[in-house]
Amino acid sequence: MSVFERFLSVWVFLCIVAGIFAGQVAPGLFQAIGRMEIAQVNLPVGLLIWVMVIPMLVKVDFGALHEVRRHVRGIGVTLFVNWLVKPFSMALLASLFIGHLFRPLLPAGEIDSYIAGLILLAAAPCTAMVFVWSRLSNGDPLFTLSQVAMNDTIMVFAFAPIVGLLLGISAITVPWGTLITSVALYIVIPVILAQLWRWRLLAKGQAAFDAAMVKIGPWSIAALLLTLVLLFAFQGAAILRQPLVIVMLAVPILIQVFFNSTLAYVLNRAVGEKHNIACPSALIGASNFFELAVAAAISLFGFESGAALATVVGVLIEVPVMLLVVKLVTVSKGWYEAR
Repeated sequence: MSVFERFLSVWVFLCIVAGIFAGQVAPGLFQAIGRMEIAQVNLPVGLLIWVMVIPMLVKVDFGALHEVRRHVRGIGVTLFVNWLVKPFSMALLASLFIGHLFRPLLPAGEIDSYIAGLILLAAAPCTAMVFVWSRLSNGDPLFTLSQVAMNDTIMVFAFAPIVGLLLGISAITVPWGTLITSVALYIVIPVILAQLWRWRLLAKGQAAFDAAMVKIGPWSIAALLLTLVLLFAFQGAAILRQPLVIVMLAVPILIQVFFNSTLAYVLNRAVGEKHNIACPSALIGASNFFELAVAAAISLFGFESGAALATVVGVLIEVPVMLLVVKLVTVSKGWYEAR
């Protein structure tokens, strides 16, 4: 990992502080930014999100889908955990902790919004950072690529229905028009643009492609950090009133990370997959495509919503928690292979 990636949580924390401070000093400026929207899409944020998402999707080779047949069991575990366990377990955890246990400590008007944000976070499996986690755990790179390509293909079709279903089960009104628009803007169009860009770069040779990836890699995180400054400029007053809200939102996220990674890891062992397959399979189920989650939360519920704040908490704890999961799957290799 680069120094920038390794200390992502530090940069996120600094952006939280900067955003809260800026929002208190110049509220009029950020209110004006908030009004710059067309069809419920905030234009500055929409641009930043494209800069976040597209460079990550350029790395995805959908041609790797044919590699799926080489590790059917590992891919099966990945898809089972990512799409049939993870979103539903998060909905359950969010309802338990935010809807019940922590309910008296949270703003009554934001409970549903917090739950919606946590659901959005869990419904988007990791796309880019999983390559880093896989490399750190000595995971099979071809398997990692194939499971990312498979997940992204499914996400185009399944993200909106799953989010709509779980919001409905949680008795949260589903703005279907905005949800479908978000899928088109932040998944479908970026995938198309990223693949066109990828093909153009590869036409110049692998060396040119690798050089371009080095240059555009930092764009995603830089755009994410700018988005967080804007978001916390709007969220600042609410956070200053209740600073412990971030800790309470982190609880179901942390439980979900360890539950899903453990489940995928153990299931891969049970079906007889190799350790270098089990590691990326477990890590992709624990991590999130938080850029998409942040984008969808802002589009569906707005800058000042609890949903947007909940997705950002996922960003805040992503790197340290995932490094811990990488450590756990690495040191347990002896147990895993003792069969």
